[in-house]
Amino acid sequence: MSVLILMRSLTYAQRGQRVLFRLGITSEVRKAPLGSSDRGCTYALRVGERDLRLALSVLREARLEYGKVIQKDRDGNYREVEQ
Repeated sequence: MSVLILMRSLTYAQRGQRVLFRLGITSEVRKAPLGSSDRGCTYALRVGERDLRLALSVLREARLEYGKVIQKDRDGNYREVEQ
């Protein structure tokens, strides 16, 4: 399974992807699902669930702000994941 780490802009998501890539963490930049954020133009980094803790730690260390971490449930709805 994968999770989405919401980022405040496309630029932040792209920076995050580069930082994660340097440490061997695969990620994908994508538009955040509608209604997942109260901000208008939100993007997300999609990472594997097993890489989540390390990815969040790397993003914090790189001082790249992120918002919620969400995951699609069995009904197709997104829910926030505890960090």
